[in-house]
Amino acid sequence: MKNSLMKKVITAFLIFVLLFIFAWVTLFAYLTVDEYRPEEVENLQIAGEPGNAVSKSKSIRIMSWNIGYGALGDNSDFFMDGGTMVYTADEERVSQNLDDIDAEVDKIAPDILITQETDVSSARARFINEPQYLAEHSEADVFQNQNLFSYNYKVSFVPLPIPPIGKVHSGLATFSKFAIDSAERIALPCPFKWPLRTINLKRGLQEIRMPIEGSDRELVIINFHLEAYDSGEGKIAQTKLLKQILIDEFEKGNYVIAGGDFNQQFSNVDTGKYAALDGIWQAPVIDVAEFGDDFRFLADPEVPTCRSLDKILVSAPSRDYSDFQYYVIDGFIVSKNIEVEQMYTEDLGFVCSDHNPVVMDFKLR
Repeated sequence: MKNSLMKKVITAFLIFVLLFIFAWVTLFAYLTVDEYRPEEVENLQIAGEPGNAVSKSKSIRIMSWNIGYGALGDNSDFFMDGGTMVYTADEERVSQNLDDIDAEVDKIAPDILITQETDVSSARARFINEPQYLAEHSEADVFQNQNLFSYNYKVSFVPLPIPPIGKVHSGLATFSKFAIDSAERIALPCPFKWPLRTINLKRGLQEIRMPIEGSDRELVIINFHLEAYDSGEGKIAQTKLLKQILIDEFEKGNYVIAGGDFNQQFSNVDTGKYAALDGIWQAPVIDVAEFGDDFRFLADPEVPTCRSLDKILVSAPSRDYSDFQYYVIDGFIVSKNIEVEQMYTEDLGFVCSDHNPVVMDFKLR
């Protein structure tokens, strides 16, 4: 009797194991077939009515913001940073975060807005189309003309962790008061191998070309979000490609601005006031000297651009930089034929995103 019961238990266990293996094999087979495989270079669709060409005589304001897919406000942590949360905001909180982001864009009034981690159909952002939401709920001029979107993350179902992340369609968005002649998505090197590659990000940068009044040169804006959760080789390869694109465009005589989330610090920016806490991810450093004398690296060391998501942020307005992990990893690279009037980080206390927006006013020389 005992032997018979034991055999049934073992048989049931083996069946469970086989079914479990079969389910995972089936899932990754589906994800492999469904895998997002972008071309090395893709033309991007530009929506909206074009504005005027860029003027050399006028000051231009650009704003870059990783908006944390509208769900990484001060109430959240994230499992990949050492926290516990997968879903960090309900639909009401996502909408509130987006409304706060919208209000800030209205206040800053940029001529060009580039955003990262902008979801269009993701479970984590409650399936809100965020570029559409921002445009429809705002009176800011930057939303009234042309805009474009490109994917950084496009997976039908991310099965990890528990509960699973689910569907993620996310990427980069650009809005401009100025006319956009053309835009391309340029694929960045992906450091992940199969099967992790099927459920991971496939990052690309946006290369956006704007005509200049009375000139055959162009203002080239590059929007990007470089690798985060890799062992380092991904960021190195992606930064190398970015460098080559910058050099190529400048040698053509164009005006070039690269802005976004570098997930790296600049060697020329002193971030010593922000403690490096044990056990928390630390941003590697870009040696700006490797880019030569034709480019300036700009970040504001006085205000952190990003905070760690290893725990919930409780007291943002009265931060102690020694007891919470902060970073300066968002900024701009600017070619030397551009005059920078000011560059700063707007301190919002990380209430509506785990990143603060960075703003720059400039003129074309």
